Amino acid sequence: MSVPSGPSEPPVPSEQSEGAERAERSVSSRPSGAPASLPTVPVRVLLADDEHLIRGAVAALLALEDDLIVVAEAATGPEALAMARAHRPDVAVLDLQMPGADGVKVATSLRTELPGCRTMIVTSHGRPGHLKRALAAGVRGFVPKTVSARQLAEIIRSVHAGYRFVDPELAADAISAGDSPLTAREAEVLELAVDGAPIAEIAERASLSQGTVRNYLSSAATKLGAENRHAAARLARDRGWV
Repeated sequence: MSVPSGPSEPPVPSEQSEGAERAERSVSSRPSGAPASLPTVPVRVLLADDEHLIRGAVAALLALEDDLIVVAEAATGPEALAMARAHRPDVAVLDLQMPGADGVKVATSLRTELPGCRTMIVTSHGRPGHLKRALAAGVRGFVPKTVSARQLAEIIRSVHAGYRFVDPELAADAISAGDSPLTAREAEVLELAVDGAPIAEIAERASLSQGTVRNYLSSAATKLGAENRHAAARLARDRGWV
């Protein structure tokens, strides 16, 4: 006599298929471009920007992120350094152009004084020359101010995790511009001369003597084959070196 068979049992999934399903779920839930997992301890962020409205808006938007905390804000380069020394942030988000010292100068100082603090530049004036200076200073992120708050938060996480992020369009411009013959100081002083500023003003803004400024401008003009500092500044800007 045959025994009637009971209801069939569902197949037992293999360890291999379970692992594939778990991996698929993990990948699909991960935001594009973000680190694999969020930090268990909030990332401490310093914001430095001389435009108070922009800085306040960014701080308010980052406050909505559970894993990011803005521990200090600054409006000038020297203030950014002071706040970094006092609060020891994990990531310093620096505006490129600030009174007292620009973002690259601040990043250069932080690289020596607080090597555990990663730096990134956010700017509305990004040029290939700026990018090259920033990368030489150890900056891990270089992004335009047109990024969304969500993108900025993801980039901060990535920079904190040890990755580097450079705006793709700016990176392409830097590659096409070629290598600049100017030193970092020559490029900095020449950039200040772009708008026709007098020697005294350039010297004050660069914290140099007027004689030193003249020497840098003369050297830059000679290297570029320009007849004067104004022509040298225009040429350097056209080629993306300042």
